Amino acid sequence: MENSQVLVDIIFPRSKKIISRGLLLNIILVLSFSFLTALSSKLKIEIGAVPITGQTLLVLLSGILLGSSRGAFSQLTYLVFGLLGLPLFARGGGIQYILSPTFGYIIGFVFASFLVGKLAEKGYDKSFKTSILTMVLGNITIYVFGLFWLVKFIPVGSLLKVGLYPFLLGDAIKILIAGFSLPTLWKFIKKIKANNN
Repeated sequence: MENSQVLVDIIFPRSKKIISRGLLLNIILVLSFSFLTALSSKLKIEIGAVPITGQTLLVLLSGILLGSSRGAFSQLTYLVFGLLGLPLFARGGGIQYILSPTFGYIIGFVFASFLVGKLAEKGYDKSFKTSILTMVLGNITIYVFGLFWLVKFIPVGSLLKVGLYPFLLGDAIKILIAGFSLPTLWKFIKKIKANNN
């Protein structure tokens, strides 16, 4: 697929003439998704070593809506601010969080957002099938980093039972909702642009 703009570039067109405005907008978008990821970490169900949270949907949307660089940077900002001591993570914050069983998932957020952003930049968010595929690949990325880190704290035999299986249904529902919404939003935007021309 050819390179294309991500949704946020259609909603807020970039202007080469106003560099400072574009920079300010990018900072606002990055900080907004960092904040939304932090907020979604507090929507949680404690089930053991790894809680169920609303974060994965926000992580994937950060990449799809903002693109690879801004999406990944929003998650990196979330990670750095959390490590600096702000209580942004599901169970607090601070440098000691590196020793948390869930820290690998947070590292995975950065890479997942970048990956789905790259795919969105190629237009993979414009159809139901490819947007679902994009988010599944992003979710797998989060799982890989999360499980790789979690294995330091959980016996290998219990790894999938603790760090994967409890999240599959919820993540599938989130992916389906977003997978239907993104192409619909693109069609809506195209219709508005056609009516304005």
